[in-house]
Amino acid sequence: MNLFINFATTVINLSYMKHSIILSAMLAASATLFAQQNSNGYPITQVPFTSVQVTPGTFWGQRILASRDVTIPLAFRKCEDEHRYKNFEQAAEHIKNPSKTFKVTMGFSFDDTDPYKTLEGASYLMQTYPDTKINGTPISQYCDSVIAIIASAQEPDGYLYTARTQNPSAPHNWSGSKRWQLVEDLSHEFYNLGHLCEAAVAHYNATGKTTLLNIACKYADCVCREVGNQSGQAKVVPGHQIAEMGLAKLYIATGNKKYLDEAKFFLDQRGQQDSSWENRRGRLYDKDGYLHKIDPYGQSHKPVLEQDEAVGHAVRAGYMYAGMADVAALTQDKSYINAIDRIWENIIGKKYYITGGVGSTSNGEAFGANYELPNMSAYCETCAAIAQVYLNYRLFLLHGESKYYDALERTLYNGVLSGISIDGGKFFYPNPLESRGQHERQAWFGCACCPSNIARFIPSLPQYIYAIEGENLFVNLFLGNELTTKVQGKKVILQQVTNYPWDGDVTINVKKASGEFALNIRIPGWVRGQVVPSQLYTYADNKSLNYQILVNGQPISGKLKNGYIVINRKWKKGDKVAIHFDMEARIVKADENVLADVGRVCVERGPLVYCAEWADNKCDVLGILLNQKPYFNLGKTSIQGTEIQTLITDAQSFRFRNDGRLQVVDENLVLIPYYAWAHRGRGNMAVWLPIELNAVNLHYKEPVRRTR
Repeated sequence: MNLFINFATTVINLSYMKHSIILSAMLAASATLFAQQNSNGYPITQVPFTSVQVTPGTFWGQRILASRDVTIPLAFRKCEDEHRYKNFEQAAEHIKNPSKTFKVTMGFSFDDTDPYKTLEGASYLMQTYPDTKINGTPISQYCDSVIAIIASAQEPDGYLYTARTQNPSAPHNWSGSKRWQLVEDLSHEFYNLGHLCEAAVAHYNATGKTTLLNIACKYADCVCREVGNQSGQAKVVPGHQIAEMGLAKLYIATGNKKYLDEAKFFLDQRGQQDSSWENRRGRLYDKDGYLHKIDPYGQSHKPVLEQDEAVGHAVRAGYMYAGMADVAALTQDKSYINAIDRIWENIIGKKYYITGGVGSTSNGEAFGANYELPNMSAYCETCAAIAQVYLNYRLFLLHGESKYYDALERTLYNGVLSGISIDGGKFFYPNPLESRGQHERQAWFGCACCPSNIARFIPSLPQYIYAIEGENLFVNLFLGNELTTKVQGKKVILQQVTNYPWDGDVTINVKKASGEFALNIRIPGWVRGQVVPSQLYTYADNKSLNYQILVNGQPISGKLKNGYIVINRKWKKGDKVAIHFDMEARIVKADENVLADVGRVCVERGPLVYCAEWADNKCDVLGILLNQKPYFNLGKTSIQGTEIQTLITDAQSFRFRNDGRLQVVDENLVLIPYYAWAHRGRGNMAVWLPIELNAVNLHYKEPVRRTR
């Protein structure tokens, strides 16, 4: 490891160091001025991750600890083992000696993003666990060494793409013969830029260092010079979106408007057809040889402002929609706001799984048709769920309505958490809602987008808990943490104590406050009888849940405002807010247009969707029938050393015996949270369970029990 750090420290040449020093000073000055003039462009301001400490030992404390102990070290180790760093080192060697080239053996043209994403996750982690070590090296020092290696591979004009720089005459076969030529297809040059920007801003916010930010700005400057509407520029857009989000973040961090302008160019240019393009074997090229694609897969089938349906690759789409929300907020362009609102309505009303996942088919990893939501073949890529968190978060900051957090919370606890094992060491790429034992978590993937993506996401959770708008402080998520922030210029420290999501009791202790402000407490949709902010799913029982809020023991009443109870008062140290949400198991039915779920219901409790899995049941969970009016008891079990709550209910199993006679058996059916499935070997699992006879699967033999 010391050799690795020593090499990384020496590879930065003097010209780059000179550029970094000058750029660092410029960035510091512009960022300070910009921060004084503009918070983040959104009506509601993000409370940064640096202001929140998640409580160890809690539900999310365990997850962040697993990131520290397992996920982030694993991701960094994979970057070493899978030669991610080697790509940068070889690119650096070519820059120093252009006659020296290397055979490009990297698996994918976007492999550079694995170090970027892991650096981003590590940056968030530094706030909670600054004493973390990677292979015995302090995490800050290890990150500095990785950043130095990345810097060494950046070409003098800022271009940073090892798939080409290692051997410009024979680059990766997805790269094209020149810069940007295949960026709308497979080169991922702008995708790499986006993840670099995301990592750079996180690292800057966590440490105050501009080393990675300098690199990102230099690459972004290169793109802004070479790509755009001006004469001599390449008029191309990202094939795989995220550059739009990354450039928007870079604009917020630096105040340099050209980054926002470039993000808007990428969006405005998408779907614009040009009569000068030639069709060569079904592929469109312009006069300068750049490939252009007009198809739904990459959301380039029509201009973004005309789009009203979520189509194509679900990750690319989610990133683009989040970028649209950024541009809508930062430019206050009403047409962008209207467009992204239309697309969100389509997702939440017709293309959204009960787990908060999206993407119904492996064919193109894509959204399907409206109401096309199969269970066993559901793709629901982990990256697509993360993209939905990004989108819903931005729409909340734009509109201030709790419905976006209702969707975000559902995706967070189910669609995202399913993608990573409880111990942080194994992953899902797709996240189906039914299995016959063909699905198994993996320690890594050749295409490592999902593991590295969730490695960066889990430690970022603190930034999603709170938000501020003037005198309003929003409490959006419920988990043990301590917040230190300012409201109307006055310091506020709040402590949140809760066992959520296992129960609905939350205490907010005011540890410091000296003025009047409005505490906005989100009342989740599941408490208010709304499964999702549409009619795609509805509760199928007659239960009605209540909630209560006490301030210093006195009940608070009032009408909901955009899904929030607003408590406006002069707060002082020692004040206590006690929140209680009734939390009971509920059964949910899908819209009748969702053919896969006809005659079936799913079970949820609080924000958690439950499933039936082979390991907890003697019967085949794919051959059972729920009671018409099921009653659920709470239970407990331990999975990977973590205690979780189960739900137990009566059911009947149906199967044909060996003699051909139908056998009906009363069963105690045990359900576990969906995120916890597939930790104990391969076997049957189902989220949507039959409640009507015509939906029951009948099997002609005894079910095969899987072994652990």
